Amino acid sequence: MLRRSLLALTLLATPAIAQERVITISSTTSTEQSGLFGHILPLFREATGITARVVALGTGQALDVGRRGDADVVLVHDRAAEERFVAEGFATRRQHVMFNDFVIIGPAADPARIAGSRDSVAALRRIAEARAPFISRGDRSGTHAAELRLWQMAGVDPVPGRGAWYREVGQGMGPALNTAAAQDAYLLADRGTWLAFRNRQGLRILTEGDTRLFNQYGVMLVNPARHGHVKAADGQAFVDWITSPAGQAAIAGYRIHGEQLFFPNAAQPEPVS
Repeated sequence: MLRRSLLALTLLATPAIAQERVITISSTTSTEQSGLFGHILPLFREATGITARVVALGTGQALDVGRRGDADVVLVHDRAAEERFVAEGFATRRQHVMFNDFVIIGPAADPARIAGSRDSVAALRRIAEARAPFISRGDRSGTHAAELRLWQMAGVDPVPGRGAWYREVGQGMGPALNTAAAQDAYLLADRGTWLAFRNRQGLRILTEGDTRLFNQYGVMLVNPARHGHVKAADGQAFVDWITSPAGQAAIAGYRIHGEQLFFPNAAQPEPVS
């Protein structure tokens, strides 16, 4: 009798399991560690019945996950790398989702004297000249790519300082911020993760507002023609939702201490400088 009851319960449960809809999103540590996904994904599930699971890595690694077909959707923030991903045929289209900005964080003592400057390139140059400790993510993330572009604009090669004043952690934004807090060091951070970060100790924003610190995010469905197991319909449902008025409102509604972390711009064809 007990065996028959268990069998009946199993048969009843099987259709529910078969109907569960789950997608995998390969994304950045900033979207997860800022708390954004924790805010918007329950709203996406409520609207569509689809559960989204997130693999949070640096942008370069997140794109590699998409290249292997281990994700259905990629949401990252390195425009050049995203366009290469499309050109290589791993996605057929890239769409704007949202933006925020990067900021240069540093110790209150500010040995490089960059506080109040809006010029991020000049700020990095002064940090290098002072040989002040600087933490780099060093993880092929969108933030790391942005940092390297700024060093190049500054005419500074930080590699000779590696292991001395220039220190690579090879980890996400949260661990990089924790390392900077422990070492009274400078670093480039996305504003969203900084606002969600609690272990600030003596760190504060020293340089912000430079148009070169603009940080655009894009979303792409992994091309099912390259990987036939990609859940194309449900993945596209996420792309459609996050770029729709409902998804864009969900992004705009995410705030910490009353401050908005990300600004939706799916309808904007090009970043606003």
